[in-house]
Amino acid sequence: MHGDSRREISGGLIPGSGAPAFSIRGVREARIPVLIAAPHAGRAYPADIEAGLRNPGIAKLRLEDRLVDELAVLVADLAGAATLVAHAPRAMIDLNRAPDDLDWSMIEDAQPTGSQHSSANRRARSGLGLVPRRVAGVGEIWRNSLSQTDIADRLAGIHEPYHRALTRALDDLRKAWGVALLIDLHSMPPLRVRHPGLRATDFVVGDRFGASCDDHVASRALQFLAQHERGVAHNRPYAGGYILDRHGRPALDIQALQLEVCRSLYLDSRFESLSPRLPGLARLLAELVRALADEVLPGRREQGLPLAAE
Repeated sequence: MHGDSRREISGGLIPGSGAPAFSIRGVREARIPVLIAAPHAGRAYPADIEAGLRNPGIAKLRLEDRLVDELAVLVADLAGAATLVAHAPRAMIDLNRAPDDLDWSMIEDAQPTGSQHSSANRRARSGLGLVPRRVAGVGEIWRNSLSQTDIADRLAGIHEPYHRALTRALDDLRKAWGVALLIDLHSMPPLRVRHPGLRATDFVVGDRFGASCDDHVASRALQFLAQHERGVAHNRPYAGGYILDRHGRPALDIQALQLEVCRSLYLDSRFESLSPRLPGLARLLAELVRALADEVLPGRREQGLPLAAE
């Protein structure tokens, strides 16, 4: 890794371009023990990746959590949190998938280890594994198959360094504060309203059904959003993935939540560009982040530290 450790550090290496795979910012300066990560925000596409996509415009729009890094940084600045933002695109490698969650039929001369139909690669078989193969409404996204070298280079340059950096940052926050909270930030297309009269779902809070954080942490997030008259769901349809499985360690005082944000709350009607609603959403989420920081720091009020509402 390299860069100015006081402010922002870049790490990893995107094969084919040499660009950094991610940036991590503000861990030492964080005013609360929270790190906001945006693993699906990457849009630094090497030329060969663009050329290999059948329909680059649509595939990128469907795969990216479009511009959610802009939201993450704005929220973090308002709340005093650290950030970890991926620059490598999800089309190359999905940081929220396990290294073995791979569709082996995409790989030339592949010899998979273990079963090709195990729970390890169940997402890959649906088209959205470690390297996405197809997306809804688009179908197959690649012109050609991949080599085993392609996969190895992406794991070594992007996936492994990202997760090492995330582990280190959370450990640093825990050492400084006694506890750390990861908010894994994603965006989602609008969810269908299942019954007339029900509020549309603006947010989905995921905690791997209680495995990645203590119950009171997720409950505080749900309560906060409901109090602000926002439609919020818990674990359905998004409970979190590999990132929460790997990094959520509540027994060791590292809490982890996934937060899905409806794209209509901060993007234009085509879900391509930022909308004027972004600042208001960022203020709301900054309040949420600070409330969650209060929640994981039970002695905060007694210590005379500022609370989220103050």
